[in-house]
Amino acid sequence: MAECASEISDTARPVEAKVEVLDECESIWKQIEECQSKLMLLGRETLLPSDAKLSLLMLQWKALKVDVHQWQARSPEVISTNPDVLLELGKEELQKVKNDLEMVLSTIQSKNKRLEEDLKREKQWNEEQKQMLETLNKMEEEANTEAEHPSKKSLKTRELNELKNKLLKLETYKKELLSALGEFLDEHFPPPEEGENIKKKNSSAETAVELIALQEILEVLINTIMTTPHEPYITINQSFWPPYVELLLRYGVALRHPEDPNRIRLQAYHN
Repeated sequence: MAECASEISDTARPVEAKVEVLDECESIWKQIEECQSKLMLLGRETLLPSDAKLSLLMLQWKALKVDVHQWQARSPEVISTNPDVLLELGKEELQKVKNDLEMVLSTIQSKNKRLEEDLKREKQWNEEQKQMLETLNKMEEEANTEAEHPSKKSLKTRELNELKNKLLKLETYKKELLSALGEFLDEHFPPPEEGENIKKKNSSAETAVELIALQEILEVLINTIMTTPHEPYITINQSFWPPYVELLLRYGVALRHPEDPNRIRLQAYHN
């Protein structure tokens, strides 16, 4: 019997705390309604002559000043002395702070990931530039060794310079295209949110696979068709977000393998 009585009292405490909070809210709401009615009455006053209106404004200013001093001298009131009410309010505030911190952490992680990807692409572009400069320097050295044919040497040097300028223009144009493509995709086709990874993790017992952005899918398709044109197909794995794959197929950007639906390739626009 004593245990039953203790259980009933424990269950009744939150109910009493809730009723107490509702009563306090109703009293505060009544005070707000009274203040609002007073403000409405003040707003309906007719215009007075300039002197009378000035004196009325001065009286109102003095009254407001007195209210300000009273509010400044007033000590903060305790919301409630009921420990159950304070406990529930504390839990709500801590949950709000936790949610805000989780949101900030998710945003920072997303930005760090994007910066790492940008750094990786910049390093790759830097390596390509170094290889291109090494090739051009080697070609220039070979052209300089042909001293016995001055006319041919000048012709090859001019052709080499023209080729160098074309390559530099092409690399600059390539970088501009990739940058514009990246900005367009980041704006209109952002990476899948963390919620998609969480859903996939909860739907299966396997380890969650991180979904890649649409820009990475396009880069894989482009690199595959350029490096291995005889075998341009790639296999769709779990890191490919299905809506983005369906988008590429629907608008003809990518084509599915005629015999294997799990393999796709880029449309050969360059042919």
